[in-house]
Amino acid sequence: MNCPCDSQRLYKNCCAIAHHHINDVNTAQQLMRSRYSAFVMGDIDYLQRSHHSSKRPSKKEAREMKQWTQSVEWVKLEVLQTSHGLKDDLTGTVAFKAFYMENGRLEIIHEHSSFCKENGHWVYLDALV
Repeated sequence: MNCPCDSQRLYKNCCAIAHHHINDVNTAQQLMRSRYSAFVMGDIDYLQRSHHSSKRPSKKEAREMKQWTQSVEWVKLEVLQTSHGLKDDLTGTVAFKAFYMENGRLEIIHEHSSFCKENGHWVYLDALV
């Protein structure tokens, strides 16, 4: 199966690595890509694990997120810009566009996300304003 984050790679050689072993995520962009794939696959447990503990969605919000992720058709991910977020960094940002179909319309999530390391691995912190 091709990876949802990048159709040029197989899932097992791409985001599956992060989904099974979050400590093996080396960069903020790799974490962001793995989170996109988790949205596509409805893997809410991974989305929770990869979210900073201080801002992690509640169980109710996670259930609502799962329903929503399964109600849309994910189209593609475009990474626009990455700043810092390399293996030896503690923080980084990634700007991206995630395209999906909802109610017959193409929608876009355009976000500039902030990431940091928590407990030795990369996590999503929040969207920058």
